[in-house]
Amino acid sequence: MSENPRFDKGLEVMTQLFGRAPPDSVLSSDFMQVTVANLFGDIWSRPGLKLEERSMITITALTVLGRETELKTHLHGAKNLGIPREKIEEMMLHLAHYGGWPTGVAALRKVEEVYGGSTAVSKP
Repeated sequence: MSENPRFDKGLEVMTQLFGRAPPDSVLSSDFMQVTVANLFGDIWSRPGLKLEERSMITITALTVLGRETELKTHLHGAKNLGIPREKIEEMMLHLAHYGGWPTGVAALRKVEEVYGGSTAVSKP
């Protein structure tokens, strides 16, 4: 436990989301100290949205921005939280119409890597 309650709360959220906290060697950097305290301790811990909702919002933003490495990390978090693959695939189908088809396809490839198997957005 640190002397910074925001940092401690951030570690708690990261552990819920990713199933573990980052190793101490990573946490020792100033960048990670700020990330854990500010992003996860302040923003991800705010009332008003559930952790699963914040996860889905983050996946949406990373998809449209084309941040595939971070997207894959947050897809692991979504899977860890129990967000079903079908819901993620439905998000990608929706996003493809707003963020561009190649964006949706690239994101579905990351879904395959994290959730396994091939993607199959269900028909209406």
